[in-house]
Amino acid sequence: MSGAATSLETGVGTGIGSMPGTDPAEAVRIAVGELALPFLPELPGRGVGADMIGRTGSLLVELPIDLVHRAYRLTDHPNTTTRRTRDWLRWDLDALEAHWERAGLMGTGTVKVQACGPFTVGARVELRGGRKIVTDRGAIRDVAASLTEGLRNHVAEIERRLGARVVVQLDEPDVGRVIDGTVAPLTRLDPIRPIPAPDVAQTLQEIADAVGVPMLLHSCDRPRWDLTEQLTRIALSLDVTRLRPATDYDALGAFLDHGGTLAAGLIPAQEPSTPVHAEDLARSLVEIIDRIGLPRTVLRDNLLVTPTCGLASASAAWSARALALASQVASGLAADPDWS
Repeated sequence: MSGAATSLETGVGTGIGSMPGTDPAEAVRIAVGELALPFLPELPGRGVGADMIGRTGSLLVELPIDLVHRAYRLTDHPNTTTRRTRDWLRWDLDALEAHWERAGLMGTGTVKVQACGPFTVGARVELRGGRKIVTDRGAIRDVAASLTEGLRNHVAEIERRLGARVVVQLDEPDVGRVIDGTVAPLTRLDPIRPIPAPDVAQTLQEIADAVGVPMLLHSCDRPRWDLTEQLTRIALSLDVTRLRPATDYDALGAFLDHGGTLAAGLIPAQEPSTPVHAEDLARSLVEIIDRIGLPRTVLRDNLLVTPTCGLASASAAWSARALALASQVASGLAADPDWS
């Protein structure tokens, strides 16, 4: 996988996507105030439609979703759930635009937005008949096409509202289970066949190429190098605290050595029991790069810093502190890779 052409700014901190609470104005204030690469917050604490599947559902074009028996399902017509998901997104964008204007940022800067990729949608959302989307390869293609159009519209709206550049993050926490064929079926009589990594890669690459802005592929699960090695111009966002030296360091080293961009999930998503300091966090990242055997300049040229996962379950105070630490570690290493 090569990320050399992602055009994604490095040496900055950003967030994964979710934030605590239910107030979009407050979440935006923290995300923009603490980060050089702010993001449009997701607030799953608001309930149905505000989680990552609901947010993605609000972007799908001509594929409305509903909540049926506590599971999301594709439906024939827009409904209460569809309207709610779109309302959440509109209100979040209104909060971001208002803050952008008050801060005098109109026409400047970059914003990251997040959406689930088609395979996680396929693993978690049901078809109209009650089977999971991932059981039907044609339905996966439909979701991918709908999502592509929705992301293009989403990017265009933010560019119009803010005059800012946009980065898209595709969340694919379930992509490994899709590739392995271990997505839990609704019944034992409806097994879900694996989708080969090359086919998954082709779909994700087509989305990235069609949307046409810098893109990250994010998962809090273990990295799937069999997938990512087949992608080009897409950055990786992963939890570096879970990497296994014996199985992950060589693949990560090859990715970075070929110019790939890594959003390194480093800052605890939950407040730790003992205080953490930027210098100690930076040192742990330096140790990974040293152990891989790459020059420390990759810390400046190839890395962003993020929390290890979303912050929806964190306290308000820790969410702000975690994002501030991400910025501090990233900017410190960008200024001096030996800073730690």
